[in-house]
Amino acid sequence: MVESFFDKKTECLTIKIKGRFDYSCHKMFKEAFTAFNAVKSYEVNLAEVTYLDSSALGMLLLLRDYAGGEKAMIRLVHVNGVVIDTLKIANFHRLFDITE
Repeated sequence: MVESFFDKKTECLTIKIKGRFDYSCHKMFKEAFTAFNAVKSYEVNLAEVTYLDSSALGMLLLLRDYAGGEKAMIRLVHVNGVVIDTLKIANFHRLFDITE
């Protein structure tokens, strides 16, 4: 399940994923980050993610490309232990600001 919230004051789009973060989330995830204009930064809340696979990693890369590549301001927040291990193995800590 994917939910999103845009804060007009900070121009930050928060995307929250619950449960499995896999290909079944692709359409909802893409719609979440393309639905708003004038987004300056993105926050992906992974607190309730129970599973993450390679398609989820691909979706995060799509978001990064959409948001401006290396100049993108994307934070992965509330990352739990299982997810952080996967992100580190994939070297995503070099691409994203990750906080537990």
